Amino acid sequence: MSLRLTIVIMSAFGVISDAILIAFYPQFFEVRYGITSPVHVGAYIAAISIAVMCTLPLWARVARHVETMHLLVYTQLVAGTFGALSAWAETVTAFWVLTMLMFMTKSSYLLMFPYLMRLEKAETHGATIGLLSVVVHIGGIFGAMAGGLALQQFGPRTCLWMMAGGDFVQMALCLYLIRTGRVVRVLGADRSSHTPASGVARRGTLGLILRLSMLMLLFDFSAYLVRPFFSVYWEGISGTHNQMLTGLVFAIPGVVALIALIVNKRATRDGRRPLDHTLGNLLLGTAGLLLQAAPSATLILIGRCLYGWSLFQVIVKLEVTLFKVSTPDAYAKDFSIANFFQNLGVLLSSFGAGVIVSRLGIEITFVLAAAGMLLTLVLDRWTFGVDRRHAQPAALPEGDAGTLAGATHAG
Repeated sequence: MSLRLTIVIMSAFGVISDAILIAFYPQFFEVRYGITSPVHVGAYIAAISIAVMCTLPLWARVARHVETMHLLVYTQLVAGTFGALSAWAETVTAFWVLTMLMFMTKSSYLLMFPYLMRLEKAETHGATIGLLSVVVHIGGIFGAMAGGLALQQFGPRTCLWMMAGGDFVQMALCLYLIRTGRVVRVLGADRSSHTPASGVARRGTLGLILRLSMLMLLFDFSAYLVRPFFSVYWEGISGTHNQMLTGLVFAIPGVVALIALIVNKRATRDGRRPLDHTLGNLLLGTAGLLLQAAPSATLILIGRCLYGWSLFQVIVKLEVTLFKVSTPDAYAKDFSIANFFQNLGVLLSSFGAGVIVSRLGIEITFVLAAAGMLLTLVLDRWTFGVDRRHAQPAALPEGDAGTLAGATHAG
């Protein structure tokens, strides 16, 4: 396997591992520890974001002295070990400690993204980010379906073993790349092929990165406010309690992302120049969120499709812009800055969702998320409306990819 393909596969395993329980933490804590508090679930998901946002910048600094793939061998081994141990955690406190340590070491796998972007030509960044975004979404599908099936058929302990297994697979793939000599060393290349940016230029770039990161924070808050309790909401509206089916509905945006990638590729193949459709995509996302607030299974499904299309297109645009304004030797650092703000957005949305659901109900999360999407639109026009005419990426992802980040999130 090529280096690029192996990294894509590693990304898929990382995302699948993260997605196994992300849609089912309310059910997980109830089944395993008898905890039904929405605030507790929101706080736990928020703590995951804190673990990632605080440790990724540290791993980025370590990666300035240790080759990325060599670093990941050790961090994924440790993450998998903590994940496996959490399967035997008898108390919720022990579970919190072990899994937070897992996520703190696991976050290092996000360094694969800036590492891969450094090896790609600038004109292929859009296509690569589009591909990785689809991998994230499709990984979410498999992870959510596998997690729902495992939780329903085999119990919560199996889900934790599956999550640990994903980390061990990533470690094994890193070892494969190192042993076969496919790893491209970048630390020496930094010193020989890149001229350090001047202080003025770097401050200007950092200003753009921070503005973009604030936009990512607001968008991620809005996009993920509805995630922690969607599975409970869907089961209540549809009247079904098949967790595998719930996982599939949860992962609809992943299917739509794949369709969007295909549509965008065909548009590029036909010679149509990518346009900035950020405004339209944010409006579609707003409509999709509002439809999901309706007490109708059909409208929820339609809303999930619109939401998924918007999520893919906007995320990819933000990610492309990030690597456009950054420089190769600063990719990991700038990516960690943006990821910090993204995880802060997810943190606020996760904790906020728990409080909102406990006091106002799940439906309100969709309305507030839609309002946040509209605010994102306003800030996007205000902060980047003029700049984008001069600084729009030359090679956006196939088609519109117009206006990403997360992956990531892992979820």
